Amino acid sequence: MWKLLEWDLETSSCTMRMDQGQNGDEGTTLELESEPESPLAPPADLLEPLGHYEWTFRDLGRKKLVPPPEVMQKFSEQRNNPVFLQCRIPRMTDDMARNALFSFVDSKCCYGNRAAGELVIQELKPQTLYRYRLETFTETRLCEWTFEPYTNILVDGPQNGTSPQPWDIKVQVPQMFQEDTKKFRIPHSSLVKECHKCHGRGRYKCSGCHGAGRMRCVTCSGARHKAKAKHLKHQKRCQMCSGSGRKRCSTCSGRGSKTCTTCHGEKKLLHYIQLTVTWKNNVYEFIYENQLNFPRELLNKVMGDNIFKDENAVVYPLLDFPYPEISLASERAIAEHRATFTNTSRILQQRQTIELIPVTEVHYQYAEKTYMYYVYGMENKVHALDYPERYCCGCTII
Repeated sequence: MWKLLEWDLETSSCTMRMDQGQNGDEGTTLELESEPESPLAPPADLLEPLGHYEWTFRDLGRKKLVPPPEVMQKFSEQRNNPVFLQCRIPRMTDDMARNALFSFVDSKCCYGNRAAGELVIQELKPQTLYRYRLETFTETRLCEWTFEPYTNILVDGPQNGTSPQPWDIKVQVPQMFQEDTKKFRIPHSSLVKECHKCHGRGRYKCSGCHGAGRMRCVTCSGARHKAKAKHLKHQKRCQMCSGSGRKRCSTCSGRGSKTCTTCHGEKKLLHYIQLTVTWKNNVYEFIYENQLNFPRELLNKVMGDNIFKDENAVVYPLLDFPYPEISLASERAIAEHRATFTNTSRILQQRQTIELIPVTEVHYQYAEKTYMYYVYGMENKVHALDYPERYCCGCTII
């Protein structure tokens, strides 16, 4: 965020003689000021309002744009019907459960696989888990003043016409539900102004040597001679400064000044209004787990089988789903997204889906003791808290 700077700073100035090539003319005398502290933005009264863009740097040079009502009402008239998909999850078998455990054990450096090979599976208990997801794909527009060094390029300013309304500017929308950010220059918003940091000089007085170009030698502390020992009658001339007591400033290479980092020595800045368009996929998730004793965070990381899909410009809450918790989650999610995004962004598309996440409790016996592990997700991942053949405690159990 840009910070405003009060421009009544007390500045020190000095008269210095520029070497040939620094300002084009030999012997040109310039009054240079010391570099002020980080003026990231020009003064508030530098730029005049442009048409629809009444704000200036008094408003921090930026403005979030609320979509006009006509933009919000442009929803698709043709709606796609919700799609119910056939479940494709294969039934868990003893061999599938054992193979999943083998893969899990092989991924652990200190787990033995003998138990996985010799255990006796006693029971497989499939569980029913549903994951409801609402995705709202939004477009947000933000305008802000920005600038760059002016290099004598063509200036598209107010003389070429009135700048268009921010939401009237046509931009290429990315693929739905794919996040992206793009920046554009608002037409007819460019202005050329003197650099506010160096006041059009293009350079600053060096802070290291205060414009002198030379500094006191650190080896002899300006004494021109090395520190003499008590038994020596003659002092030796300092070799680092050749006996002058001063050295060329390393900060500015002896020039006494530095190039302005804001205008890069161009002396002028091109100011313009920049439009930033952000496309974001906002996701709401709810997992109905039916009192399953299973870490919820693990379910967020696996794939399920999609059994329902509804994608339209706007979607409506699900009704009469076999599990009321899913219907309530749909109603709550849609209301939450509309309240959150309608007044700040343009909703381009919404999609709600229901996934069936397979989870199977595997009860087995090994060495006359009973144990249990879970096989979950379409990937057949394993969650085993009490696997019997562990040789150390340094592994993270998942």
